[in-house]
Amino acid sequence: MTMAVFLLKWGLFIVMCIPMFLQLKVTLEGLYVQTILTHHYKSQSRQLAHKYDSSRMKVDHLNVKLGTNTYDPDPFSQIHKGNISGQEHPQKENATLLMLVRNEELEGALESMRSLEDRFNKDYQYDWTFLNDVPFTPGFILATTAMASGKTQYGLIPSEDWDRPDWIEDNKFTKCMNKMKEDDVMYGDSVSYRNMCRFNSGYFFRQELLMDYDYYFRVEPNVGYFCDLPYDPFKVLRERKAKYGFVISLYEYENTIPTLWDAVSEYIVEDNGRDVQMDRNYYGFITDKSQVGRFLPAVESNSDYNLCHFWSNFEVGDLNFFRSEQYLNYFNHLDSKGGFYYERWGDAPVHSIGASLLLKDEEIIHFDQISYCHPPFYSCPTAMYGRLDQRCICDSENEFSIDIRPHSCLMRWWKNGSGKHFIKEG
Repeated sequence: MTMAVFLLKWGLFIVMCIPMFLQLKVTLEGLYVQTILTHHYKSQSRQLAHKYDSSRMKVDHLNVKLGTNTYDPDPFSQIHKGNISGQEHPQKENATLLMLVRNEELEGALESMRSLEDRFNKDYQYDWTFLNDVPFTPGFILATTAMASGKTQYGLIPSEDWDRPDWIEDNKFTKCMNKMKEDDVMYGDSVSYRNMCRFNSGYFFRQELLMDYDYYFRVEPNVGYFCDLPYDPFKVLRERKAKYGFVISLYEYENTIPTLWDAVSEYIVEDNGRDVQMDRNYYGFITDKSQVGRFLPAVESNSDYNLCHFWSNFEVGDLNFFRSEQYLNYFNHLDSKGGFYYERWGDAPVHSIGASLLLKDEEIIHFDQISYCHPPFYSCPTAMYGRLDQRCICDSENEFSIDIRPHSCLMRWWKNGSGKHFIKEG
């Protein structure tokens, strides 16, 4: 075979093999993309996906609760002792959930119970105590008992604790009430509302069903709890030796309490430092009218009282504080002035002023991680991961999220109360 023929045959062979080589090249490139290159990119993607896990606080493996706010870049470096998450039967305090409610408010009562049971009490099964100035109906008792995870009990308020006392002058009372109605004062023409405010100010803690308890958690119909409670507020009070806890603080309507501060001032003078210790109490919170941040007080008052009060439709408190001689002296002085009926003094400013005057530093707590709604206002955690962790269903940017709005007193509390704290209870 000549060299020319050999080369011709090899040339023809190569020409015939070129399509095969091209197909093999495409196949090998496809395998490279599908295996080696894809694995490389997947590996890089996984690395990038987890590169910032620490700053994102992806800690699903830790059985802890996130705070609503924190300045700690690694808040899980030390797991707080006492975390009750995951405990099958957390320890209960000597406490009850307390609702003053009418039979016709059953639907609203069940809504509030369902919310608090789902968010908190299903894990603790605290007792429910219901109070009414008339007997509860069998239907009310049946429905609320079915909704509660703990024991339920029902109390009839004695007439002497609820109704207008005999020493209130009929003519003066009628005249004052009619005047408030003409002036369009909120609940200005309501007798039952006045009864309720006086009862909540000075008589709820005297009811027989509450005598064996140390703490109460006030619940009203038609309220809601937007997040899981991250701790037991009763436990927080006991461990911190505190007497009173709140969530929302607002300004009171001055036309409901025109002479309340006059009565308080008389009480302070008569007390003469025996119970009211100005160097240790929260007097500044209820009297400071200076600018806080960008805000001056939302309303101008006509007395030294700046109208700030704890919104008492949510409160967790020590019943022994209200039963104390100190608080009873304070309440009895106010009650003797007749302002619960001649005006329309509310239990919120009465409780708030009493607690601010009589309690010492650190004995009042702001529960910053409890999200609570009493229409139209609510509180909501501002930290996104706090809301996610506590399964919140609220918008902290909404205009009705009250905490740092001009008509909230919370910033004034941070300045003159106990400062800004983050309760890191489990």
